[in-house]
Amino acid sequence: MLRGGGATVPPAGAGALRKARREQQLVSKRLLRDEALEEAEEGCVAMIFGEAEIQQFLQLAQRGTEEKEREGALVSLRRGLQRPETQQTFIRLEGSIRTLVGLLTSNQALLQLEAARCLHELSHSEQSAVVEACLPATSYLLTYLSGHSSDFIELCLYTLGNLIVESEAVRRQLLPQGIVPALAACIQSPHLTVLEALGYALSQLLQAKEAPEKIIPSVLGSTLPQHMLQLLQPGPKLNLGVAVEFAWCLHYIICSQVNNALLITQGALSTLGLLLLDLAGAVQRTEDAGLELLACPVLRCLSNLLTEAAAESVGGQLQLRDERVVAALFILLQFLLQKQPSLLPEGLWLLNNLTANSPSFCTSLLSLDLIEPLLHLLSVSNVVSVLVLTVLCNVAEKGPAYCQRLWPGPLLSSLLDTLAFSDTEVVGQSLELLQLLFLYQPGAAQAFLQQSGLQALQRHEEVAQLQDRVHALQQTALHG
Repeated sequence: MLRGGGATVPPAGAGALRKARREQQLVSKRLLRDEALEEAEEGCVAMIFGEAEIQQFLQLAQRGTEEKEREGALVSLRRGLQRPETQQTFIRLEGSIRTLVGLLTSNQALLQLEAARCLHELSHSEQSAVVEACLPATSYLLTYLSGHSSDFIELCLYTLGNLIVESEAVRRQLLPQGIVPALAACIQSPHLTVLEALGYALSQLLQAKEAPEKIIPSVLGSTLPQHMLQLLQPGPKLNLGVAVEFAWCLHYIICSQVNNALLITQGALSTLGLLLLDLAGAVQRTEDAGLELLACPVLRCLSNLLTEAAAESVGGQLQLRDERVVAALFILLQFLLQKQPSLLPEGLWLLNNLTANSPSFCTSLLSLDLIEPLLHLLSVSNVVSVLVLTVLCNVAEKGPAYCQRLWPGPLLSSLLDTLAFSDTEVVGQSLELLQLLFLYQPGAAQAFLQQSGLQALQRHEEVAQLQDRVHALQQTALHG
């Protein structure tokens, strides 16, 4: 089963990147402001400007006698555009966007940069009319992606990303203008800030509702996937911020199911499997590096790729020994339990997909004595409990030899505990596991009866969704 959802995480500026990612994971737009400028302008309040003042700034920027005067006018305008009221006035003013685009195409670098910053403020607006007013600038923003200034390219990418997320009209315009080839060329940049910004813009494009039909086929037909996988390869060059962006990009492509077989042939499973091992090693070495932000999309990508028919030969595709994958996954589960328990279902979903059709992964789970650590997770939440029980069902389904190794240990007392839960799904999965154990493990039913199992079942006799299974188990336990 595919797991979707999730979103990239928003930085406010380069220095605040990690902090912002921890505090807010599901914001779409990003505001890139130069930290040196922010410090220089500290204490300056963003003013609300009327039409006359905006007109004056634009005229000064166009016709001022000195470059410093022209640049200063745009700086004042940019500060004003941080206010929604000024944004609305600006787009209503005839010729304002045309003037700003003209300044964006100026041959004076500082004017061009300030004009781009003004557009960036507009792109960050929550008002779609403001964003769509920026449409005349998109072709220029794309053109400048092939420029030489990494700072300017980064700014253009974040602006494009903000415009993309807000408006289908913008996306409709960008596709024929060649955004996919432009991004494919840009991904070869040596600058990490550019790559991270590119990952953001691409992730916004891939999340569009029309992406599976109109965008993802073009992306898969480009060199982007191969470069993305290269940027996710473990090693000294792996950058966390860049890897997070492109792992999410890969996740959106995989969830679309447009052509996951192609990704597998390009080595996606192998790259992600190695990255999983690398992450497990990293969380053991590092205290607080935001690694959970990368773990989430990597786990989702692997889980979803494993559902593909082309991925049936899991061990071969990963080119890893089963035990290494399972051991790494449990290291990550323990890490997530401490750092971000809400992400535990991601790791357990991968464990479910690994064990569902693979006796060898089930064997690894048993031989590494990981059943007890798995049972400890039952107290975390109902969602986690259902997934833990589902994994145990995967193991039990493999037959008598597997059930013999599961039983009795701490499993019986854990099942009696989960039968006391009020959540119907948790109880239903517990009943499923008991049914398998009764079927394959002689003595399991008798041991269950001796531990007051019938009383535990009686609690659920009146629950409509559980009645049939409860009755079947009662009959099996009493009569064999």
